[in-house]
Amino acid sequence: MSAKILLVEDDPALGFVIKDNLAHKGYEVTLCKDGEDGQTVFDQDAFDLCIFDVMMPKKDGFALAQEVRRKNQQVPILFVTAKAMLEDKLQGFRVGGDDYIVKPFSMEELFARIDVFLRRSGAGTPESETFAVGEFLFDARNFKLTHSTCEKTLTQKEAEVMKLLCATKDRVLKREEILKSVWGDDDYFMGRSLDVFISKLRKYLKEDPSVEIVNYHGVGFKLEIR
Repeated sequence: MSAKILLVEDDPALGFVIKDNLAHKGYEVTLCKDGEDGQTVFDQDAFDLCIFDVMMPKKDGFALAQEVRRKNQQVPILFVTAKAMLEDKLQGFRVGGDDYIVKPFSMEELFARIDVFLRRSGAGTPESETFAVGEFLFDARNFKLTHSTCEKTLTQKEAEVMKLLCATKDRVLKREEILKSVWGDDDYFMGRSLDVFISKLRKYLKEDPSVEIVNYHGVGFKLEIR
């Protein structure tokens, strides 16, 4: 079956171009003109990927992403934005986004980013990989972090960072290793975005004080269990 994509874009011309190009690639695309319509459609159907413009009437892309994350932690969210400020991009990650693409962009770049998400979450993924992390169990295949008191479903990017930390807990994981593996780049902005994700993972792990993601300044991070 073809992947189902929810595209929310208030620019009619750009929305048509993106939808038409994605349809030609074989994706099933639902196009909405604003955030409120996007939320209504998301609540009524299941999607493999969401593409949200940031600046939209009625409900912007960040607010829409927050609503989506209240219902679904796993579906990848890609922001399409004209905003180039670092803080705006970091805000996208804080509200649950997985990646961003800045206007103007090529269709080839968009296709490449979509392909990465769908390959990582689609059919053919290896069977369940479970890691013991102190009092937690982390199911990397299903993005589940489970403690006796709670269960948290991570986003795809959060799960990828967590899996790398679990798989290398006997050594310091270099920042550039994480960035290139998860984001495909290790520039300054991506480094700042990684810090946001590490902070979120630390928050999720706080139920067990024996588990700590330690920052080795200038080098990287290590998952330590005392």
